[in-house]
Amino acid sequence: MWSLLRIELYKIFKRPRTYISFAAIWAIVSLIQLAIYVDGQRYMEFFMKDLAASFEIQGNMLNGYFVCFIILQTLLIHVPLLIALVAADMIAGEANMGTLRLLITKPVSRTKLMISKFLASAVYAVLLLVWMAILSLFLSMVIFGTDGMMNAKSYEIIILEKDDIFWRYALAFAYAAVALITVASLGFLLSVFAENAIGPIVATMSVIIVFTILSTMDIPLFQQVKHYFFTTHMIGWKGFFDVKVDADGNAIVGSIANLPAVLRSAGVLLAHTFLFTGAAILIFRKKDILS
Repeated sequence: MWSLLRIELYKIFKRPRTYISFAAIWAIVSLIQLAIYVDGQRYMEFFMKDLAASFEIQGNMLNGYFVCFIILQTLLIHVPLLIALVAADMIAGEANMGTLRLLITKPVSRTKLMISKFLASAVYAVLLLVWMAILSLFLSMVIFGTDGMMNAKSYEIIILEKDDIFWRYALAFAYAAVALITVASLGFLLSVFAENAIGPIVATMSVIIVFTILSTMDIPLFQQVKHYFFTTHMIGWKGFFDVKVDADGNAIVGSIANLPAVLRSAGVLLAHTFLFTGAAILIFRKKDILS
């Protein structure tokens, strides 16, 4: 299996287009950091104008942790497209090049072949996320420094202490990896049905867009079923930045306000991953390869 995985990873990273995703993330993150570096202080003054009238705010609120949070909110909804570019090409690309029939003639079962291809797409998703973490978190910490982080919500403002943040980002990125692997598994499944990667790529993004729109529509029918959509749970990483408070209203260091809900969301994502991947393997095992 390790040999198969290395071969599939070699196929992925020998294509120049694979590096487009890494370059795109670098460009977007750099532009956001540049914009915040130039105009971030004025934005923070406007954002905190009402708070400053009632509270005394100390410290550097515009720090690397806060910048990373902004970048993640902006970028993680677009990364699935970059994941689909590779995952949706794993089988369809082989069919398009006419090498799929040659692959299944090798002394390797179709199941092992499919597992190796899925694992390769999952590794690609994780590496892309690691690259994003290096740029959005560690580079932002170098540029903007570190301090406590303010998490503003529609009904409350959560202030996290400096020493209570990094571990939350570690868990948030781990959760994001699970979400992106789910997207990879969907693109992988759709790739089985096509002989050209364009169709599965477009279909993957269409599914994500449609489910996201349905889950945000204030219609009772969709509100009842949205919890079964994997897209509803892709933003569950934000839950790691919600904290419990004591009787005096002070944040409890090291706490996560609604940890069971976050774990349930992660479970839903994992269930979809196994469902999509298992379906892809079963369909491919019975598929009549004509190219």
